[in-house]
Amino acid sequence: MFKIPKPEYTPEFRELAVKRVKSGQSIGAVARELGLVEQTLRNWVKAAAQGKLNPPGAKVVTPEQMELSRLRVENARLRMECEIPKKATAYFAKDAL
Repeated sequence: MFKIPKPEYTPEFRELAVKRVKSGQSIGAVARELGLVEQTLRNWVKAAAQGKLNPPGAKVVTPEQMELSRLRVENARLRMECEIPKKATAYFAKDAL
């Protein structure tokens, strides 16, 4: 079984996402557009309201690291999607014998 890694986002990306929600766009629409989980974006909006979106001691993420993280998540998702037909084939082949 594959574990999907947790994606990392740059402070600028987080601020942009929160700014779009504050400008009146719905959390669902912004999350879909940016490829985020809605709850993640809700947490960012809540943190921004408390002034804790990008705290000073937070880990610095470069755009390259963010892209690498996104690709790792996508790779893990695609691997899982490929495993499903293999497991189904094995299951049904066992029943046919």
